[in-house]
Amino acid sequence: MFKLKENNTSVKTEIFAGLTTFFTMVYIVVVNPSILSGTGISFEQVFSATIIATVVGTLWMALFANYPIAIAPGMGLNVYFAVSVVGSYGGIDYATAFSAVFVAGLIFILLSVTSFRKMLIEAIPNNLKYGISAGIGLFIAFIGFKNTGIITAHPTNLIGLGDLQSPSVLLALFGLAITLVFMALKVNGALFLGMMITTIVAFITGQLTFDGAIFSLPSLPEGLIIANPITAITDVIEHSLYAVVFSFLLVTIFDTTGTMIGVSEQAGFIKGKSMPRAKEALLSDSVATTVGAIVGTSPTTAYIESTAGVAAGGKTGLTSLVVAGLFLIASFFGPFVGAISSVSAITAPALIIVGSLMMGNVAKIHWDEIDEAFPAFLVILCMPLTSSIATGIALGFISLPLLKIVMGKGKEIHPIMYIFAVLFVIQLAFFPH
Repeated sequence: MFKLKENNTSVKTEIFAGLTTFFTMVYIVVVNPSILSGTGISFEQVFSATIIATVVGTLWMALFANYPIAIAPGMGLNVYFAVSVVGSYGGIDYATAFSAVFVAGLIFILLSVTSFRKMLIEAIPNNLKYGISAGIGLFIAFIGFKNTGIITAHPTNLIGLGDLQSPSVLLALFGLAITLVFMALKVNGALFLGMMITTIVAFITGQLTFDGAIFSLPSLPEGLIIANPITAITDVIEHSLYAVVFSFLLVTIFDTTGTMIGVSEQAGFIKGKSMPRAKEALLSDSVATTVGAIVGTSPTTAYIESTAGVAAGGKTGLTSLVVAGLFLIASFFGPFVGAISSVSAITAPALIIVGSLMMGNVAKIHWDEIDEAFPAFLVILCMPLTSSIATGIALGFISLPLLKIVMGKGKEIHPIMYIFAVLFVIQLAFFPH
């Protein structure tokens, strides 16, 4: 099934690669429930939903695409879901917000089986794509600093430095430092190892306590969040969540496609300009996003941490199969993960570091071209300042065509960009944002 001989690999190598990828990205089972449970949904529900979405997407990748790429709920989109959509988007509850994720997943599936996904990716200028990625990075890093108290509200300047002597801040700074040391030394699973060491320190200092069992059977205490697709679609229309759906869709498309191409190039899967079995691979995250919304988690994406497994020798879907199996095993550690997630200083370093990695795209922006640079700048700046990925994207999509027209470069812009610009103007002017 996995064609190990044709890909010059072995079962032993693939298993080791799967272990490497798993320990590099397993932090998501701690961080994702920690973020989403703040919206009111139970921790146990999100923990199990995170596992389900990860297993579904990664198994799809293993069995249908035969690639060593893992799928899981994406960083950035989970923060956007919790802070912007549920937190400030007209006061909607998490169930309604999951309706937007579900609809985005359905559209994502349709786009993945047609050529429109490719056309959409090609229509949006690269500088805007880089700005979106960097803006999300800045946004989630900001959330990491805020959650631990490293930065706090300030009466005059809005934001100020927190109390650096508080136990939470000291623990977060320790976790950040030890994780950065691991990353500088190129230790596989640096984020996970840093989190575990910080957990031990938190336990020793009394900031973390365990009540009851460490293990338990996985469960979905709230059942299916989306039980009726028609109701989900109605929720999106009733609450005018079009910009939210579009933001989920747009970010996931770029994130997943970019990650898949990057991992595939590293592994040597790209043939000329094409990626074999691309449709099967692209369907993995769209199917996982849809299933994840049904049980209670934010959109999924391909994980760049998969490159660690590829570097360890992973070349086939057997690597992904191992990753999925290990996440299933992790599903029995819910109480342990729940205790860790209750201490924000343990999970915040992962947010800050992942945010810094996403900021790397700033270097690719053409800062000497105002028509390219300023829209990207607006996206990067406004995402954290407005606590909304959607607003940042909207301002970028509106300003770029306007500047291009003023500079006589209107023909350089794909017609789709003008359509999106008009839709975003309408959304910002007449609908909640």
